[in-house]
Amino acid sequence: MRTRPNVIGGIIAAVWLGITLIPILLMLRAAFDTQEGYAQNGPLSLPSTITLENFAAAIDGGFLRNLGNSAIITAGTVALVLLVVPPLSFAIVRSTSRTVANSFRLMLLGLAIPAQVVVVPVSYLIIQLGLNNSLLGVILPTTAFAIPVCTLVLTGAMRNIGDELYEAMAIDGASTVRIFTRMVLPLSKGGIATVIVFAALQAWNGFLLPLVLARSPEVTVATVALNQFRSQYSVNVPGLMAAVVLTIIPILLVYLFARRALVAGVMGMGGK
Repeated sequence: MRTRPNVIGGIIAAVWLGITLIPILLMLRAAFDTQEGYAQNGPLSLPSTITLENFAAAIDGGFLRNLGNSAIITAGTVALVLLVVPPLSFAIVRSTSRTVANSFRLMLLGLAIPAQVVVVPVSYLIIQLGLNNSLLGVILPTTAFAIPVCTLVLTGAMRNIGDELYEAMAIDGASTVRIFTRMVLPLSKGGIATVIVFAALQAWNGFLLPLVLARSPEVTVATVALNQFRSQYSVNVPGLMAAVVLTIIPILLVYLFARRALVAGVMGMGGK
């Protein structure tokens, strides 16, 4: 049976798509224009000349090193999250202990604590550990702030696994480790993809913690380095937009590769 097309829904979706594309188009328009042309013609006009000078200037200014630092922090954060969150979520889902349940509720209180509130004690702790002005000193607190949300997402995905599957594996004589590695992890790939994307986004877009904990030029990340395009009296908008484009591309690729599993993980977040 053929269904009638939802014309109103299509129009609303097209309008919303146009609204979301406007800032992207304005960003790309500025990134490929010269600073003089952008100042003369304004942001809404077409660029008088298309140039790659802004990208070359960003690369020559060391922005690739900043992107590399952001990539290291992102990869380290994702690796630690994947090391901690899956077994932690499995323990929370399968345990019947009241202590585990209360510990999970206590951990979720981290969702209500913004980084701005604890940045001073975190900075003091990192200094005491001798990790100030190092990438590891940014990775550890970034991971700590990502764990509560990632655990909430993955526990929701793991709760969707039926008890009959656990019972079947137990009847076959499978150990807890084998159940976790052979059944739970493959069936939770949607939630794991969601965790990866969320942790990567939080680490890649992080600004406050890298600003406070990594002030040395050698460990400056991309989000902090964007301030270099702002002087005391003006902002190099085309250069800034070119750097923003370079910053967006890596995390956009991560999202494109994981988008299907990400949607599946979000749909299963509520659990049973």
